[in-house]
Amino acid sequence: MQAFWISLFVIFVAELGDKSQLMAMTFATRFKLLPVLTGITIATALVHLVSVGLGGLIGDNLPTTAISIAAGIAFLGFAAWTLRGDELTEEERGKAARARRTAVFAVGIAFFLSELGDKTMLATITLATQHGWFGTWIGSTVGMVAADALAILVGRLLGKHLPEKWIRYGAAAAFAVFGVILLVEPLFA
Repeated sequence: MQAFWISLFVIFVAELGDKSQLMAMTFATRFKLLPVLTGITIATALVHLVSVGLGGLIGDNLPTTAISIAAGIAFLGFAAWTLRGDELTEEERGKAARARRTAVFAVGIAFFLSELGDKTMLATITLATQHGWFGTWIGSTVGMVAADALAILVGRLLGKHLPEKWIRYGAAAAFAVFGVILLVEPLFA
């Protein structure tokens, strides 16, 4: 359960202000909420299953201290990446607008491709090196879907008046705190 809760929280925070939330809001303007969330859930579950598999392999073959230091550095990198921000490119907007097939398929494919190599995938790999794969997989999937669902709902309620800058700062601060904890943890072990 610890892996589930940690992964849920970390990935939820990582997803705040991410381009995936922009994609989710874009799809939600074209399709009904349930198919959009279903597509997001399927794509996220698949990407994060691959992520925890990679994380498990790395975690089984590296010393714990090395993993903790690498994870800490990675999380500090995620903090910087989050501060830099993500934007939906015109090409990605166009793909979302041209999707005429079923909403679940269109959203699923778009999210799967956009999440490959994204910071949430890398964060899930990092988490899986230190926690059980199943809890990390389920927690990271739930965290991402919850963050994207929140973005859709808030986006519908508030329109374009979201304080993106402050959301990005909060997510970056959370990553930085996790990074520092992971770097300091081996010193006290």
